[in-house]
Amino acid sequence: MTPEDQKRLETCTAEIAEILYRNSNREGLDSLEGIEQTVRRQMLEEVSPRVAPFFVNQKAYPARGRVRRLKSLVGVLEIRQSQAERLGVKAYSRLSGGLEKANLRLSANESFQDAEDDIVALTGMRVGHSTQQRLVGRQSFESAEAKQGVSEVSIDGGKVRLRDLLESDSPWRDYKAVRVEGIYYNAFFQDNDSLIDYLSAQRLLSPQVCLGDGHAGVWNLFAQLTTVETRWEILDWYHLKENLYKVGGSLKRLAAAEMLLWQGQVEAARALFADCRRKQARNFEAYLSTHRSRIVNYGFYQAEQLCSIGSGAVESAVKQIGRRLQISGARWNTASVNAMLSLRCAYLNGQLAS
Repeated sequence: MTPEDQKRLETCTAEIAEILYRNSNREGLDSLEGIEQTVRRQMLEEVSPRVAPFFVNQKAYPARGRVRRLKSLVGVLEIRQSQAERLGVKAYSRLSGGLEKANLRLSANESFQDAEDDIVALTGMRVGHSTQQRLVGRQSFESAEAKQGVSEVSIDGGKVRLRDLLESDSPWRDYKAVRVEGIYYNAFFQDNDSLIDYLSAQRLLSPQVCLGDGHAGVWNLFAQLTTVETRWEILDWYHLKENLYKVGGSLKRLAAAEMLLWQGQVEAARALFADCRRKQARNFEAYLSTHRSRIVNYGFYQAEQLCSIGSGAVESAVKQIGRRLQISGARWNTASVNAMLSLRCAYLNGQLAS
């Protein structure tokens, strides 16, 4: 900005400030917060809706078509249809892109009612909770794709509480969360085909490390992803250890079994429980038999940094996703679950960043 423009701007803003002050309610100016609220309200109502159209006309002129009224971060704007199209405003939307993104960021982290309260506190613009919900429902986010080749994928299950099924008041149902390279989030509700399509679209390296807990459904999904020859299936060490200590009994024996399993010596670990009559021991033996090929020399893999030995990344993803889906009192219609999963993952992937 040139010195001349700077001086002119100071003169104009001083005059604007005087006009706004003259037309302010003095009772609202007794604190700095009151001054902030008053100035912001007047800027949104009287100033920025007159400034922004000048910018719009400079970038999108001539203006044709019907007038559209949009709520925006700078107040309520009136622009022509042709201008809205050229500036990337979504068809039929009554919110600008900036205000829409602000609402989505809030809705990705808190209830729609809280988002309604917070958006007006943060921006001065009111967007109702039902509008927040509809906004989420009509989004279509591009799934985050790894920019590099993918060597590790982990899958785990999370739970969401529904309200539109007849068999009980609030049944819990599973969704599948996936973490790619321990970085990118995605989740799917009752849609395993889309999960496989998402992973298949990545540039999967060979061998492909597949990390999971003992749930059969996880390994069935991995089986659809790559061939046996190009896949390393690794049972999460921490789930293995957790199942070991469910056996109970002698702590000395459990510690010895843990050391053997850490080295991948499954048969030697099983032999320690040969004379144990506890039902838990038989269950653990069956667990070891089922996952024998997925139990590796964890100590060696960790020391050589060959790959991860735990599915902590995807378990963290489930917790992060659950922070929104399982907020206090949350109940979801079946049809809306995937929309919220998509929004929450887009937020976690940084796709809603300014």
